Amino acid sequence: MANLLLSIIDGTVTFGNKPLFENLNVNIHDDEKICLIGKNGAGKTTLINMITGSKELDAGRRVAAPDIKIGYLEQEFPFNPNQTIFEFIFSILPKDKQNEENNYLVDMMAYPLELDLESKLGAISGGQLRRAGLARALVEEPQILVLDEPTNHLDLQGIEWLEGYLRNYNGSFIVVSHDKRFLENVSEKVFWLDRGSIKICPRGFKHFDEWSETLLDQERRELERRKKIVSEELEWATKGMKARRKRNVRRVEQVKLARDKLKADLSSYNRAVRKIEFKGGDEADFDSKNVVEFYNANKVFKTADGSEKLILKDFKYKITKGDRIGVLGKNGSGKTSFIKLMLKDLELDSGSVKLAKNIEVSYFDQKRQDLDNDNTLWETLVPKGGEFVNVGGKLRHVCGYLKNFMFDPKDANNKVGTLSGGQKNRLMLAKVLANPGGLLILDEPTNDLDMETLEMLEDILHHYKGTLLVVSHDRDFLDQIVTRILAFEGNGIIEQHIGGYTDYMEAKEKEKFYALKAKQSENIVSRRGVVEINAPELKPKKLSYKDKFEYETMPEKIAELEQEIKDMTEFLSNPESYNENPAEFISKTERIKQARKELEEMETRWLELSDIVG
Repeated sequence: MANLLLSIIDGTVTFGNKPLFENLNVNIHDDEKICLIGKNGAGKTTLINMITGSKELDAGRRVAAPDIKIGYLEQEFPFNPNQTIFEFIFSILPKDKQNEENNYLVDMMAYPLELDLESKLGAISGGQLRRAGLARALVEEPQILVLDEPTNHLDLQGIEWLEGYLRNYNGSFIVVSHDKRFLENVSEKVFWLDRGSIKICPRGFKHFDEWSETLLDQERRELERRKKIVSEELEWATKGMKARRKRNVRRVEQVKLARDKLKADLSSYNRAVRKIEFKGGDEADFDSKNVVEFYNANKVFKTADGSEKLILKDFKYKITKGDRIGVLGKNGSGKTSFIKLMLKDLELDSGSVKLAKNIEVSYFDQKRQDLDNDNTLWETLVPKGGEFVNVGGKLRHVCGYLKNFMFDPKDANNKVGTLSGGQKNRLMLAKVLANPGGLLILDEPTNDLDMETLEMLEDILHHYKGTLLVVSHDRDFLDQIVTRILAFEGNGIIEQHIGGYTDYMEAKEKEKFYALKAKQSENIVSRRGVVEINAPELKPKKLSYKDKFEYETMPEKIAELEQEIKDMTEFLSNPESYNENPAEFISKTERIKQARKELEEMETRWLELSDIVG
């Protein structure tokens, strides 16, 4: 039986005079892989703070195993911009471990997350800062790891690494995330916060929809049964003899109480199953076929160390009316710069980009620069004053429109600066989606959103008739929304694929397959898998015996080297590897760099010999 690490027993937490949790019981055992989900305002952050011990209970008890270590990645965490990444991570270690002998602990986390330990926190991107926060939470390998929206601002490579790390994690973790694909891949149990109580699905998020629908269906049938009983009791109470009613005053009172309780439970059930609905207007019509056109576009940035980062190279691309494009790639590969070039907020070094005339553009900026913390929610939606928001040509009262995005109308005059990250994102969406125009650009719109708002956003975008460009690392979201992928592979390479994220990955796997076949074939096969059979015949050069032997044996050596790199990657991704064999961990860390270089050189040499063979 797994050891019990932490319990919340009969926990009660109130805000004002209203209880958020009453008599809540939670148990966390060894090696549990848990995801925590619930509607916005259900109390996920409060429960996390109860678990970490940063929130005191108003009643009940929190019981934890002696000397338990809990690692916590918050959505937004304080940091000193003048600290290096190394100092930031190292400072979380206990005082007795803060010595040079334990520097390797920081290196273990920094290496797979591709962190430059000498960089200052104030000079790195949001994605790099998120990785630093993740490394800080993981560095002690706590018995319980709590991650609040860990995939926010991570690129796909970072998300996939984190998935592998958590699957091999030697401890328990609780993850709060809106990323459905991520939750499906890492969780084996679901804590569902629903109307002040916690319900437990024992099979992971993959099975949550089916399980929760069964639970809600059972609740619906029970409410219908109670409704029938109360109806029959009320009929008895109102139609009986006057004398009989006098003798059964207590029973009549019980019927009234049962009716009131049923009414409250029905209202609670309806709120639980209600989906967020957005009542928008029609998008602005736009006649031009070509919305954006890049022609021979080039853009290079100078980095802090004086080197150059290539974003676009002779890039030619047309975005036409009705396109639904997903943009993905590593952090720093140029996705946001691509948008800014399109909007003329940045200038190309050469070439041209044309935006159709008279097109209305709505832009969701992941940094939320269009939000003024000193403005109220009301002023944000109607900056020119008044009580109504123009939503696609239809006037909606500010308070009613805010309700669509899960805001309490009473908060309409609160300052934007008082909102959480998720609330700011919802307010930005409300502002942008009021009039999305002919071109809607969304830069990481799913960050900090709860699942209900995410589902509402998906529904809005399904019905949107204009041209859509979405930058996102949410794989399920991309599969649901887009029909084409622009993949920024780095160094100015941008690949185009038809379909969503899954189609993109299938295409990449095919590319790998064809590349492998090329190494084992006498023909040169292009990256798309097309055999070049129409090339003009050249007089073949004669290979020396040594070159011929090298050419024939090289595919096997390449395959062996690829397998070695794969094995080392899996070893270095396992959080237990260093503890089990520190010398081997350090050795493989150095070897994998050399192996990748050898593979690149060997593949280049094989192609040179292939050209000679023809």
